[in-house]
Amino acid sequence: MAKFIINGGKTIGGIFHPRGNKNAVLPMLASCVLTDQPVVLHNVPLINDVKVMLELLESIGVEVARDGHTVTLCAKNLRTTELDKELCTRVRTSILLAGPLVARHGSATIYPPGGDIIGRRRLDTHFYGLRSLGAEISTDQAYRFKA
Repeated sequence: MAKFIINGGKTIGGIFHPRGNKNAVLPMLASCVLTDQPVVLHNVPLINDVKVMLELLESIGVEVARDGHTVTLCAKNLRTTELDKELCTRVRTSILLAGPLVARHGSATIYPPGGDIIGRRRLDTHFYGLRSLGAEISTDQAYRFKA
């Protein structure tokens, strides 16, 4: 558990429980496909991007169990490495599944991601990184990655 150490002139006390953060949890959710063992995440924020990412994972065969802000995932029996087109268009972070799927299963098909329009958010850094690791990438109506 993380903690804060404060050096100062006055004594303070108490317990602080940090909230989950979508920018931390979304890559963690994507990484669950790297193993066939259960992955348990605590303090998961119950926001739309997380809900859609969980739907994406379920759509490819990841078992997902929710208990409040705790999520248990198991990617033992994936059915496919092709992501649902409609779900991809709902979140930007669908691209985060490319690396883990290619690493463990040798391929991934991901449709152009959507999400909030808050300015330019590039995908070429993902493509560059995967190509640098030896992946072949073709782009037409979908992004197809192969080990």
